[in-house]
Amino acid sequence: MDKNGSSYGESSSDDVEAPLLLPAARGGTMAKGDRRRPASAAAAAWVRALLAHKYPAIAAGPAACAAVCAAVDLGDGHGEARNMLGVLAWVFLWWVTGAVPLAVASMAPLFLFPALGISSDDDVARAYMGDVISLVLGSFILALAVDHHRIHRRLALNVLSLFCGDPVRPSLLLLGVTGTTALVSMWIHNTACTVMMMPVATGILQRFPRGDIDDGGGQEVRRFSKAVVLGVVYASAIGGMATLTGTGVNIILVGMWSSYFPEQRPITFSSWMSFGLPMAIILFLALWLTLCLMSNGFCREDGLGCGLVVLWMTRNITDNIPGWGVLFHNKVGDGTVTIMMATLLFIIPSGKREGEKLMDWNKCKKIQWNIILLLGAGFAIADGFKTSGLTDILSNGLRFLKGAPTLVIVPVACVFSGIMTEFTSDDSTTTLVLPLFAELAKSIEVHPALLMVSGAIGAQLSYLLPTGSPSNVVGFSTGYITIKDLVATGLPLKIVAIAALTVLLPTLGSTIFGMDIKS
Repeated sequence: MDKNGSSYGESSSDDVEAPLLLPAARGGTMAKGDRRRPASAAAAAWVRALLAHKYPAIAAGPAACAAVCAAVDLGDGHGEARNMLGVLAWVFLWWVTGAVPLAVASMAPLFLFPALGISSDDDVARAYMGDVISLVLGSFILALAVDHHRIHRRLALNVLSLFCGDPVRPSLLLLGVTGTTALVSMWIHNTACTVMMMPVATGILQRFPRGDIDDGGGQEVRRFSKAVVLGVVYASAIGGMATLTGTGVNIILVGMWSSYFPEQRPITFSSWMSFGLPMAIILFLALWLTLCLMSNGFCREDGLGCGLVVLWMTRNITDNIPGWGVLFHNKVGDGTVTIMMATLLFIIPSGKREGEKLMDWNKCKKIQWNIILLLGAGFAIADGFKTSGLTDILSNGLRFLKGAPTLVIVPVACVFSGIMTEFTSDDSTTTLVLPLFAELAKSIEVHPALLMVSGAIGAQLSYLLPTGSPSNVVGFSTGYITIKDLVATGLPLKIVAIAALTVLLPTLGSTIFGMDIKS
């Protein structure tokens, strides 16, 4: 309000929930007979105002960063790595507490990295618009087109007809959605699978008015909605683990394996599937049981969607069978394809009204740019790990594994990679960790598969935070789930995965990868 009492308009922030001034400070003279409120009451009101504006949570970020930078000593020449830890503390606290909007917290590395000497402003800015960011941006546009033309509703009807009875059985429907997602994810990239299946999942949810599921009411429907969205997110990651083509992590592993250890038995499509499929089945069963526990208490646009999937699958098939990407000297990525197909949506007529295209820019105003910035922050943090030297320091801390038994090496390597992948993308974690594990395997004299396979599997267990993978971002962007839901569901899955790997790698893996399990 200005001094004449007129309003300047709506607040520029949706987070403002309380006035900065107390009523006593804004009012004029006190009415006759009013008494001045006690000092304790005024103090309590100030505290409530501070909490309403989330100032303690806001201050916790820079305070944690300052504490880390002041108290942590990583040795001479590692000031940048220490600063990187401080930035992690700052950004992580803002993400978890919701002290500021998600987009604002995700932009923090843009000023923190240059200010603390971790990387230059140009370098950190590039992390916010790479090929994967293009993939996600284009996927959001395609998802809006799918929603506009109701393609996901048709797919949802097919899933419902197969897995729905009367009355609806949530466990069976969850099995259908997650099983379909895992199967598709075995053959296309995790992110592409999530983008394709998430509208199907939300389309199914939109067909259930309150009380339809077991007549349990709104609370049960909300729990079931969370379970369906989480099922798509995690099933896409689990299915991709089963084959080499399912995720970039496995492809990176094969490339680094042949580069670092050409004398070892090569990892082929069939050999990896012999190991990855049993691992994926164990995790899928654990996922389904966890979600059941949680939930109980062809038109033009079709052609573009199918064409995009085909282009994703055939851009680069194997080392011996090149895809169409070789025509462009392998300089195109999944993001290139996605943006190209998204562009065609604005060119191809819809055939419904004169002059109307399949997509228009007004619908793109719904794009969740905060999610784009969130993913960019994840890539910036990945670059910060490398440039600050923090990765080298962390790898040196693993040298105690020399002489340790296999049942110790496997879970430690998996946990190490699994922690890093929560703050960076799966592919970035793999790119950072596998070279370290390759050198570490030589120095502690163990079979490289013990460390490298454990590291690759661990990098795919990004189950706890939205920044862990683009699939998590897609699920998080639906609004059905929160970070707390990711942690509550992902942590048990992560524990099961580490336990299964600890058993399978020294047994089944010894035959597949030719390991000497005496180590």
